[in-house]
Amino acid sequence: MINNPFLPERLVGRQIELEQISKILSADGDLLIAGVAGSGRRTLVKWAAQKAGARVITIDCLRATHGDRFLQLLAESLLIAFDRPEEQLKLQELLNDPLVTFELKAQPKPRIVWKLSATAIWSLFQNLLRLPQQMAEWLDCRVAIVLHNFTHIRSWDRKGEWEEYLRREIQLQSRVSYALIATVPEPWMHKLSLHVVELPPLSNDELCEWLEPAMQDKGLRFDLHSTALQLFTEYIQGNLSDAIALTRRIWLDCLTQSNLDSPLEFLIQPDQVHRNMIALIEDLAPTFESLIMLLPPSQVRVLESLAIDPTVSPHRREYIQKHQLSKGGSLQGALDSLEQKGLVYGAKYGYRIALPTLQFWLKQRLG
Repeated sequence: MINNPFLPERLVGRQIELEQISKILSADGDLLIAGVAGSGRRTLVKWAAQKAGARVITIDCLRATHGDRFLQLLAESLLIAFDRPEEQLKLQELLNDPLVTFELKAQPKPRIVWKLSATAIWSLFQNLLRLPQQMAEWLDCRVAIVLHNFTHIRSWDRKGEWEEYLRREIQLQSRVSYALIATVPEPWMHKLSLHVVELPPLSNDELCEWLEPAMQDKGLRFDLHSTALQLFTEYIQGNLSDAIALTRRIWLDCLTQSNLDSPLEFLIQPDQVHRNMIALIEDLAPTFESLIMLLPPSQVRVLESLAIDPTVSPHRREYIQKHQLSKGGSLQGALDSLEQKGLVYGAKYGYRIALPTLQFWLKQRLG
């Protein structure tokens, strides 16, 4: 399998958001970064933390099926964030728990292990969560704790004790900033006084600033006398993840047709953009089929309508009648749910489908 040479080595667009988040982290602020899949939320946090001189602890709460698993993920990320031998020894000294073992020479990587009762697990949770602040004071640095899919902990935190404790810690630790990664802001998040940074789709200018040099580096160039570049941007709609996937697909197609080690450039034509977009969604079709099967029929209907007939006003009576959509609260409920899932942008961005490849697949499927 050929690696993807189009994965950006720098931040694509998002300069305003980068400055904003860096300032929040530097000033001990906590924030919510909201955006759909492919909008660059994780990359943005990484670059902003680097700019603010902060160590990053990352936990994907979707991987935590119970409290002990959450602590395992936290411990793993602590050892990654503080990876120097002297820092890991300091972690061990600060934790100072005879029931917890630091295996700092374990292969393939250091680890922290324990086997504790439920009561002791809660105590370890509190102690582990103090370590970022203590390490930040010892190193005179900042720490950013990035929590993906934070609300997933409710699936096992039935009484809300872990969530409530985490929320309190968000307010208390002075050298630690919390960054929650979500698709859209939820009402409870506003109660935490979080700074909210929402990521819109990239503009075509922002996308092309990365795209054209990246392609030229591999001997590729859009034929400016054709609509190839325009077609590409229409298909991608500002989604960097889909842009990377389609660019790689075009490059691989060119590798089968020409020796790209030569100094000659390969001119990309519109038919090549279209052909490779078709091939890309054929690869993604099983994933999209599974997704559609999991959605309620009312949401599928809304998605299909927006795919074949985009509109900024899906609530118009004519649009509802044309596509036989549910009226009133049912339609808005479907739109809200699709927005929560990251499949549709809300009113602010015109109720368009958020994943361009999904929209293209739906149009082909219904065509």
